[in-house]
Amino acid sequence: MSEQSRSAGRIRGTGSRRRKPSRRRRAKAVAAWSVAGFVVVGGAGLGYAYMTLNGNLSSIDIDAKLGADRPDDVDDGSQDILVLGSDSRSGDNGEYGADEGGARSDTAMVVHVDKGHKSASVVSIPRDTLIERPACTSDTTGDPVPAQHRAMFNTAYEVGGPACAVKTVESMSGIRMDHYVEVDFTGFKKLIDELGGVEITTKTAINDSKSHLDLEPGTHTLDGEESLGLVRTRKSVGDGSDLGRIQLQQAFIKALMEQAKSVGVLSSPQKLFGLADAATKAVTTDSGLGSVKKLSSFANGLKGLGAENVHMVTLPVEYDPVDPNRVLPQEKAGKQVWTALRNDRPIPASATEESAGDKGEAGKVVE
Repeated sequence: MSEQSRSAGRIRGTGSRRRKPSRRRRAKAVAAWSVAGFVVVGGAGLGYAYMTLNGNLSSIDIDAKLGADRPDDVDDGSQDILVLGSDSRSGDNGEYGADEGGARSDTAMVVHVDKGHKSASVVSIPRDTLIERPACTSDTTGDPVPAQHRAMFNTAYEVGGPACAVKTVESMSGIRMDHYVEVDFTGFKKLIDELGGVEITTKTAINDSKSHLDLEPGTHTLDGEESLGLVRTRKSVGDGSDLGRIQLQQAFIKALMEQAKSVGVLSSPQKLFGLADAATKAVTTDSGLGSVKKLSSFANGLKGLGAENVHMVTLPVEYDPVDPNRVLPQEKAGKQVWTALRNDRPIPASATEESAGDKGEAGKVVE
């Protein structure tokens, strides 16, 4: 949520009049991806807004970069999206640490939306998971980057950018990613502020010097800065690992979806535009989502999703016996997860029962 990866550190829609959709239902698109503000372009006389929002967007042609050597494109109505949080320290993000010229994916989630677009499964991939990274092409020099054994997952983004991250996930899962969405620190903060904050309840105190978050037990409305602090916190919760941070991130996303349902963005054109402006500045997408029209259509297709329809898990992993600061995928359990997504089925509970990612106490900190 880009700084050089460090090898050390603890992981841890007749003729009759169509009834207008309810405001609650329309707001669910905001809840799902925080990008439904793009529907502003459908309003008459908002050509300037359309051009402004389109100009905000950055996109990458993943298909062109990866070519034909990819998993089959299964056109059954379901969708698989790789969502990355980039921890770039350049520009306005510099306050979170020095820019050392590298690039790193701090958060990675594979989002599978079922073919009816009524439910979704989210699989978080710990950034320090040791994987077989495929051969890629450098995002900066264009030079080939050889495959690597026991490479940390987040190095794929570091050495080859979004295309290599997508290739790595496809190699791990056997599932073709339909889309790619990346969010950065500063954009994330501004988006939360435009939404008016996110309400969470902490069961225990959180005091983390690294993320600069200090919360007493109780209910809080977090602004953008505090929300960023929460999703970056790991040292002071659970066992201090990246696995604990993932549990906090998943709890926050659920809270964000619930909060967005209650925000009256559709009653205020100014607020709606502010949300859309912040969202389009916050994300980098694949070229398939690289315009306001495409993103609006995408978000509209997800309007039936709510927090109660989203099942979140962490990729089944275990601590590496050679280096306890790293984790290894649990091969059999991981296969269960990816097979479920590939067949458009719910992830079985048995797949994560023995995973280190589901054994921590951090998931009990926020509700």
